[in-house]
Amino acid sequence: MKDTLVSEYRKIVTTRTWWVLLLVMVAYMAFMGAVLGFALTFDTGDGAGAGGAGFGDDPSAVTTTVYTLPAAFGYALPLLVGLLSVTTEFRHRTLTPTLLAQPDRNRFVLAKLLASVPVGVLYGVLGTLATVGAAAAAFAFTDAPNQLGDAATWGLIARTAAALVVWCVVGVGLGFAMPNQVVAIVVVLAFTQFLEPILRTLLALSDATAPIGKFLPGAAGEAISGGSFYASSGISDLLPPAAGAAVLIGYALVLALLGRLTTLQRDIT
Repeated sequence: MKDTLVSEYRKIVTTRTWWVLLLVMVAYMAFMGAVLGFALTFDTGDGAGAGGAGFGDDPSAVTTTVYTLPAAFGYALPLLVGLLSVTTEFRHRTLTPTLLAQPDRNRFVLAKLLASVPVGVLYGVLGTLATVGAAAAAFAFTDAPNQLGDAATWGLIARTAAALVVWCVVGVGLGFAMPNQVVAIVVVLAFTQFLEPILRTLLALSDATAPIGKFLPGAAGEAISGGSFYASSGISDLLPPAAGAAVLIGYALVLALLGRLTTLQRDIT
């Protein structure tokens, strides 16, 4: 199992894809953190800024919204990295020699899931720190408190990074359930950038359907952080962090199991 785990990890880090997407994520989240941090705290003299955005005089509401941006808007990138670690095997037909080296398909799936964790940690830590660093610079420019002296803020930051780790694992599960690389990428981008945000907004319109939105994948990831842009804006409520983690990990395991019972159940040539 150790050899399989090391092999799967090396397959991820010996390609250019993981670090290219990592650079994109760091740049994107730094941009988002700086822009939103400035927008929510800049005082135009007419009450705009944080108060105008509905955050009142609570600086923690602003920092929570900004520091959790990776869990709300950046999770598609670690999700794609996990996804590509599986679908690339099918696209380039390297799955056959992989299964010859490790014929136990259950161990193969488990190794893929576990190998994505350290990569997810890297995405989580760097993506979150890029957001926090850029936002803190924006707060310094507008003379707004950055709350970085508060232990609760660092707990929020750590949970945001943890959410991205889980998203990388979810990507692996999705890759097994949907091995066609092109289709899978289109589905990921369509769902994360359009479908789920629209669905969450529509579900929030009715008290009867609003609780359903808490269990959608994106909402579960935000729940791990303990806050998000969507929650601060009043679009949807979130589950407690532990419950959010359980739901998102559940998605990863169900998708991996589905892939094991379908994609990997048939003969691979």
